Amino acid sequence: MTTPTRQLDTTELEQRVKRMYEEVALEPEREFHFETGRPLCERLGYPPTDLDQIPAAAIDSFAGVGYFLDLAAITAGETVLDLGSGSGTDSFLAALATGTGGRVIGVDMTAAQLAKSRDLAAQHGFPQTEFREGYIETPPIDDASVDCVISNGVINLSADKPAVFAAAARSLRPGGRLALSDIVTATQLPEGVTCDASLWAACIGGAMQHDGYREAIEAAGFQIETWRENTEYRFVSDQADNATQKYGVTSISLLARRR
Repeated sequence: MTTPTRQLDTTELEQRVKRMYEEVALEPEREFHFETGRPLCERLGYPPTDLDQIPAAAIDSFAGVGYFLDLAAITAGETVLDLGSGSGTDSFLAALATGTGGRVIGVDMTAAQLAKSRDLAAQHGFPQTEFREGYIETPPIDDASVDCVISNGVINLSADKPAVFAAAARSLRPGGRLALSDIVTATQLPEGVTCDASLWAACIGGAMQHDGYREAIEAAGFQIETWRENTEYRFVSDQADNATQKYGVTSISLLARRR
């Protein structure tokens, strides 16, 4: 007899992710499997002088896993797409780089995060930012309309990562770039972890083995130019830390260019 293959309940996953990141938006001071806020930003490498120029309330709800904006090298006048924009920390920082002559479009599926980022953009004078409701697998964006796609700690939450990378490639102009931070693993996670929606929502269960992650990016039409580990990132709960130690779960940042 063969053992039935367990399947991830993607509906439950979406509900758990939305619920968790609603809490991150509304109650960032709570304890999660992961760190949040400005101390995390600074430890990951975000320049304090840049953070001082964006809304503090966005940084309070920051739940990223690495720093990659140095790799993105966003310049004035560019159009940027932020996949899983959350409360807007990376979007606002990108907007500083694009200036008012550029454009930053954040996409998120969590209503509380969208409401927070939209309110902060209006209150603090970021007219070049726009936050749209949508999924990172099918972002509401025109094809070949973007210079740079960014994302921070979100793609691991998707049950269809190839679709995310394909969507990023479609949105980019030829030669456009993808700069992101995410969670990957040294070894393939077992079924008991990959089918646990609570561990997915904690940025662990959906982490892809790093070779497969690279292959998925390249299959979407990208060439990876930089790949680095973010050694300053860590999980805080015992459950998350145990998985990190056992399966080599780690944070990475990368830059890839559309071929």
